[in-house]
Formats: sequence, structure tokens, C-alpha cells
Amino acid sequence: MKDLAVIGAGWSGLTAASTLARQGLDVVVLEKARGPGGRCATRRQDDLQFDHGAQYFTARNPSFVEEVQRWSSQGWVAEWQPRIKVIGERPDAAMSSPAARLVGVPGMNGVLRQLAEGLDCRYGWQVAQLQHDIEQKAWTLFTADGNSLQARRLLVTAPPAQTVQLIGPEHALAGQIASVDMQPCWALMLGFDQPLSTDFDAAFVNQGPVSWIARDSHKPGRSGEAWLAHASGEWSRQWLEADFDQAADALLEAFIELVPQAEAEPPRLISSHRWRYSMAANPLDDGCLLDAGQGLFIAGDWCSGNRVEGAWASGRAAAEAIINNA
Repeated sequence: MKDLAVIGAGWSGLTAASTLARQGLDVVVLEKARGPGGRCATRRQDDLQFDHGAQYFTARNPSFVEEVQRWSSQGWVAEWQPRIKVIGERPDAAMSSPAARLVGVPGMNGVLRQLAEGLDCRYGWQVAQLQHDIEQKAWTLFTADGNSLQARRLLVTAPPAQTVQLIGPEHALAGQIASVDMQPCWALMLGFDQPLSTDFDAAFVNQGPVSWIARDSHKPGRSGEAWLAHASGEWSRQWLEADFDQAADALLEAFIELVPQAEAEPPRLISSHRWRYSMAANPLDDGCLLDAGQGLFIAGDWCSGNRVEGAWASGRAAAEAIINNA
């Protein structure tokens, strides 16, 4: 029996798992995808790669700044200095000077791959059911394909809707978790044979279907000519159940309006991805949630303000709570 099972190999899950493994706990991380990253995933197609989730992150908390400096010294993180353009009227609240824009190297999941090294991470494990034994004080986790394992404590870092589905709507924490509204986001990935001649490398877009575009290949450690576009929350909700090719075609049309050079030099690679749970409209500020009696802990960026730094902080808070409730 494991000391702790962690569902999800994103920032919160791997931050907590690596912290607790260093404390001597026997930890297993279960991830339904083929590798770590969560919404900091990196997709590789042909000879290109795309950060189709989180685009960059910032560091403000002194503890996180210290970690980022360590990662930077090891070559896992680098500062990205794109030429930024703003298209459409931008809210005054968004005009403040940003902290340094940081990216993982060679992809946004670079740090997470390093955190996963040495951990018992089991990919392709989609947990379908949980069972808590009060007498044994243990959790049993079942997958749809028949795998199972037991752990004394459980950390869930899935999006709110999936977390509620796992712990059950009758659980005491379910109402608070379900109150968090996660917005969807469609992502468009484009690969070109030649660099597009533009006067910017990234743009905040405040009008139309697209909310963000970036030359992903401009980031440190990347190559080729790869572009990424994120759809707005409103557009993504309207097109939530659309066919992937239809969504890609519609977003490509919107991209060409913003980057006309893409019409003269059509992309050789077009792909799309739907993030059903992208960003919380009303994130919590709790760090993590817990049911100490059951040995159940909940973490995620949506528990601590949305950003990558918030996800890391939530993972740290969960690790501390697990140690304090041993």
C-alpha cells in the first residue's frame, strides 16, 4: 500500500509529489495522459512543437522566485522576450507592466518532466472510481481498464467537475468545488515552411474569436516556424462541441485576419485542441482543500488563483497539509 496516491501529473500534483517523496513518503502519481504537464503540455508534430496550453508563467512569490532561479540555473526555465502587440482596446487593469515572462525548456512541460524524474509516475492511468475504507483508513483507486491500487492518503488535482465526479456530489467538499466555473479554450496550432514576416511575436487580442496568438518557435529552445492561437472564452463555449477540423478552419480564418502573411504562405500543418477546462472564472484562494478524516486532499491552480504560480503554491500547500495531518 502506498503512503499517498496523486491524481494528475500537472504543476500541483508533481510539486506535492516531489516534495513529499523527498520527505520519505512512498508516493505514486497517476496521469491519464501519456506524459506530465497537464495544461502546461507540449505537443510535438512533425519537426515542430507547440505549447498549446499555458503560454508562459511569471514568478512573484519569493519562494517561487527562489525555485525558478534554481530551475533556470539548471536550464529548465528561460525568460521569453517576445515583441508584444495589443489588438483591440485593452482593459485598463491589464496595462500594468508584467513580470518577466518565463517558459519551460525545451517545452512548457520541461520543469514537470524533471520533477517527475525518480517518481513512480504511471501514465495512461485514468482513474474512474474511488473507494474509501473507513476501517482500514485507505483509498482504493480503480481505472476503467481494470487496474487498481491502494493508498493511505489521496491527493486529487483534477479540474473541479472531474474532482466532484470522483469524490461524489454528496461529499462535504463537493459544493465548494462545484462552485468553481472552469472556462473552455480552443487552441489552434499552425506550422509553416518559412518564417512569417511580422512585427510581433505574440499578441493579446481583445476582439473577435481569438484572444491570443504567439510564434511558439520564438521561445528559447524551440525551432522552426510554429504559431499558436487561443480562442476567446465566449467563442470556445459556443464551439465547445464542434468538430475539431471545423474549429480549426474557423480559427485559421480568424488567424489570417490578424496575420495576413499566413494567406500568402499557407501553413503546412494545421491542428486543433480543445481544453474543456482551461481557466477558472472564479478561482478559490484556499491553497488546498482537505478532509483530514478521510485523508483526502484537493489541489489545483483553481484552488489558488489560476496561474502556474498558483498551481505550484497549491501543490506546496497540499504537501504541507498532508505532512501536518499524517
